[in-house]
Amino acid sequence: MSSILLAVQATVPNTGTTWNWTGTPIIIGSCLLMLVLAGWSIRYPHVGQKMPLPFPRLFNHPSVGTFLAAMSFGHIIGVAAVLGLTNIGVL
Repeated sequence: MSSILLAVQATVPNTGTTWNWTGTPIIIGSCLLMLVLAGWSIRYPHVGQKMPLPFPRLFNHPSVGTFLAAMSFGHIIGVAAVLGLTNIGVL
């Protein structure tokens, strides 16, 4: 290992925050909201294998692709909400 990397590591302050559970309900809520909305907003939500979810009428029998897309977008929205709320001091 180069000595330059060791010198940089020693001088860079730790600016990252530690992980905690305060943002978890926000991310879970945004993922569930996106899952509910995805069944009615995606053009072809039933193409492919069906995802075995509880409450099939609520989630509109999504396919695996619809489920993965909804969870991905839910995480993006949830992380953005948690970072925004953390920056303004709410969380």
